[in-house]
Amino acid sequence: MKDFLINNSKVVFKENLTHSILSQSNSYNFHTSKNYYNKTSLLELKSLSKEIGVKSISIKDESKRFGLNSFKVLGSTYAIDKILDKHPMIDTFCTATDGNHGKGLAWAAQNINKKVIVYVPKDTTLERIKEIEKYNATVYQLDLNYEDTCVYAFEESKKKNWCLVQDASWDNYEEIPALIMSGYLTHFKEIEYFRNNINKSKYDIIFLQCGVGSWAASCIWYYMQEFKDKRPKIVLIEPYEACGVFESFIKGKRCSPGTTFNTIMAGLNCGIPSKNAWKIIKQGCDAVLKISDSDTKKAMNKLYYPHGNDTKIISGESGAAGLAGLLKVVNNREFYELKNYLNLGEDSKILLFNTEGNTDKLSFKKII
Repeated sequence: MKDFLINNSKVVFKENLTHSILSQSNSYNFHTSKNYYNKTSLLELKSLSKEIGVKSISIKDESKRFGLNSFKVLGSTYAIDKILDKHPMIDTFCTATDGNHGKGLAWAAQNINKKVIVYVPKDTTLERIKEIEKYNATVYQLDLNYEDTCVYAFEESKKKNWCLVQDASWDNYEEIPALIMSGYLTHFKEIEYFRNNINKSKYDIIFLQCGVGSWAASCIWYYMQEFKDKRPKIVLIEPYEACGVFESFIKGKRCSPGTTFNTIMAGLNCGIPSKNAWKIIKQGCDAVLKISDSDTKKAMNKLYYPHGNDTKIISGESGAAGLAGLLKVVNNREFYELKNYLNLGEDSKILLFNTEGNTDKLSFKKII
């Protein structure tokens, strides 16, 4: 089986609750009004562009977002603000996480003196757990994978009347994940936010790492709304061992991949795609590509030890996956079909995201 697939038969995305919530999002105004707000850097990798033979590579560096080393806090801060507008008496939030989402939620809740219960899967490292606990969250590690940990958190929240703030959605749980997706729109607007009827993106191709798909779908939705048929082509990148979107395309429906879930890309080590995300991905994703742990390690080193005058970037295992996907397509002849479909060549303007910094410092040190 190929390591990539091309999505030629895009399904029309009908208006629903997710569409409505995303359309009404004011996350950019919300975040920019806060005293903790900082706009993360958009860096140009000119030397790397020359090295691989494209016109430009831009990378949005989320490693310094609000001092939390990841973009995830954009979703949780916005979501709990909207939740508390409707339900101000909520005392305790709950979530399942592999690290970054839970840390973002704990930080956001601590800022407003709310309690947080966080469940993490069996493979979550002690360092990631301690990072969440720093913000007064109560963390429980379960002997389960990520997907089953989400189910457990959902059931516990119902029993104990906690508010579940999960970045994955399923039947009858869609509003809060859509609010989280709405919060992510802030950093896409930081890159390209037009009010003057400019309707062509600065970029030709975007490579997006993909876990449950909520963040990737929010990016797809933003570019579809802003640029319509002039939007960039969008490629989703997944680990071999946690490729829920890839296998869902193969089977024609959302499914949990039949993989080992044994990957260093903790932020992408997920199962069945989010229901909200899957609908958008089916319409707006152009291709899906699988990468190995070795691929992302190479990309991490490429960012940390840059050629020429490119800025050194500290990128975690999941953070470097977008670049890993780009390098894989460029450097391997067997991807000629995908390369041609994307029209990837010397005139291509590429956008990447460093979605996390060294969120697991011990692992990062070994790899670098």
